[in-house]
Amino acid sequence: MFKGLRERFFSVSSEAKAKKIEDISEVVDESGRRLKEGVLDDLLHELEIGLLEADVALPVAEELSKNLKSALLGKRIDKSFDIDEAVKLALRVAVKDVLTEKSLSLTEKIKSKPPPFVIMFVGINGGGKTTAIAKLAYRMQKRGLSCVLAAGDTFRAGAIEQLTLHAEKLGCKIIKHQEGGDPAAVAFDAVEHAKARKKDVVLVDTAGRMQTNTNLMDEMKKIRRVAKPDLVFFVGDALAGSDAVEQAKRFDAAVGIDGVILTKIDADAKGGAALSITKTIGKPIAYVSIGQEYEEFRKFDADWMVARIFGDPQAKDTKDL
Repeated sequence: MFKGLRERFFSVSSEAKAKKIEDISEVVDESGRRLKEGVLDDLLHELEIGLLEADVALPVAEELSKNLKSALLGKRIDKSFDIDEAVKLALRVAVKDVLTEKSLSLTEKIKSKPPPFVIMFVGINGGGKTTAIAKLAYRMQKRGLSCVLAAGDTFRAGAIEQLTLHAEKLGCKIIKHQEGGDPAAVAFDAVEHAKARKKDVVLVDTAGRMQTNTNLMDEMKKIRRVAKPDLVFFVGDALAGSDAVEQAKRFDAAVGIDGVILTKIDADAKGGAALSITKTIGKPIAYVSIGQEYEEFRKFDADWMVARIFGDPQAKDTKDL
């Protein structure tokens, strides 16, 4: 991830490193030298462009650049100073700060109220919403929680069939109506079934026509009113970059998002979606989907994400919900 950013940064910073220490720094006093602001501005300008190319939203790129400047401006240096490493470490800290601003503990939320705990999933078609629901159901079942799936995308027979197949594989109950039925009614029936059978969690799938569709947003609002979800997850495709950010903003404005699930994170060569969504809509990334198997789904961890961004060994999966 951030491959283009790293290539751009190391090309520019290598030029700075090739200069004499007198060219990139100035004398402060008898205590030593510090980086010249002009040299730092040139480096940060290139980093900012690299962030934009990595699909990081402009306000987020500008804030990261500002934070880096604050961290490095006036930094004391000597002949052993490595400008590459200094900027890389500062960028690493700035990125982690963005990713850890907010967090979400599903375990605590589920335990905070009597069952069933209702989770509604929103997002456009093709973003991996139905698969994410199945993966989260699998994860919950492994932790001893019973699940009911609600096939709320009644506009596509394929969506109902896909969720039904997942329910059969997972061995959990699915509530579904005929294609073209009222999705809010499906969600209501699923919640009532869970109450009657004392199930722990209800996972509600929804339709995902383009996020600009007013009727879709009205439909999401109706499902929310009827199902009264305890949590709303936006499921976004990490490869969509800035489009995923705009989608999240629209769904958040319409129904309110509590957290984000990013899919196809393993194929994301840029990495900007994770940073941008977290910072732009102020909602935490709760989970990331990293493959096709049910097990390839993990609770989001900022250290793990930073390790991916900077090409380090990946952090281990977390064990809680």
